[in-house]
Amino acid sequence: MLHLDELHLTQFKNYPSASYKFNGRVTGICGMNGKGKTNLLDAIYYLSFTKSYFSKSDLFNNQFGSDGFRLEGNYTLPGASTNQKVICIYRTTAKKELFLNDVPYEKFSSHIGKFPCVMIAPDDVEIIAGGSEERRKFIDTVLSQTDAYYLQELIIYNKVLQQRNSLLKQFAEHASKDMQLLEVFNSQLIEPGKVIYEKRRQFTERLVPLARKFYMQIANNDEVIDLKYESQLNTSDFKTLLETNVQKDIALQRTTSGVHRDDITTSLTGKPFKNIASQGQRKSLLFAIKLAEYEILKESKGFSPILLLDDVFEKLDDLRMNNLLHWVCGQNEGQVFITDTHEDRLTNTLHALDITPQII
Repeated sequence: MLHLDELHLTQFKNYPSASYKFNGRVTGICGMNGKGKTNLLDAIYYLSFTKSYFSKSDLFNNQFGSDGFRLEGNYTLPGASTNQKVICIYRTTAKKELFLNDVPYEKFSSHIGKFPCVMIAPDDVEIIAGGSEERRKFIDTVLSQTDAYYLQELIIYNKVLQQRNSLLKQFAEHASKDMQLLEVFNSQLIEPGKVIYEKRRQFTERLVPLARKFYMQIANNDEVIDLKYESQLNTSDFKTLLETNVQKDIALQRTTSGVHRDDITTSLTGKPFKNIASQGQRKSLLFAIKLAEYEILKESKGFSPILLLDDVFEKLDDLRMNNLLHWVCGQNEGQVFITDTHEDRLTNTLHALDITPQII
């Protein structure tokens, strides 16, 4: 079983210096709001992804007034003969550093997926109610942990897309068009785009039945949920799309076709989910999709990822909460971290499932 045994934080967010040992499978992180419960989960997430779940810039992860931070995690990893030590050091004046067992990484992308992790946080409801970017990010987060080739192709695609968009802006600024260079970018965009499309399509085929199953378990009803992968590449090849839309791209100064516009649409009994779903239904679907992510990672890795649950008691009614915890803490064998403002509520709920959590 993948298990985080120890966590050390230095100048990370509101932690000047702190160390924790995690002895059990389920850890409850309790305390009043503003005390750092979510920040502790974010530190665990950071060691898996080399970035924060909540902050886009590392500058926001420093303790106020500090010039950087350090995170260290010591793990038990299935298949490894010894414990694994991950260290990340960020300095505002130097390049970020990442080490595995004291050996520095040349590429941070090589680390993604070694210590798989799933976060469920309050703002994740945007996966359901927000724009397509949130759902693409969700897909990319899962696939990047299970498929190193996908991650590399995604990095290439995003880099070329940025270059192509910059060129389109230059067309307008300089009142001249380098169509040969545009064609070069097209050819560089097509191959990784095809790879991304096919792997996202396959991923969605795995996601749908799992999400349906978990939705029924959490919501405790037989409502029919359907998810569909929407992509321009469903009905046309990428090369044709780029050629057909070239004048539109030049006019709008951005690339209007490609996998960067993909989406997953959701329906409830045949009707658009976002238009008719209640708050309870939206939260149930969110957790169903996240648990489906968890299962896909588990199947791909051969062991359970670490599960981080932030403030879930405030987001679900008692029935849905008990159904959720029955699976993640009762039936599932992986390590779980749960934050809550009420220690008694958390311990009583888990004791009812014959689980005694470690409380910090």
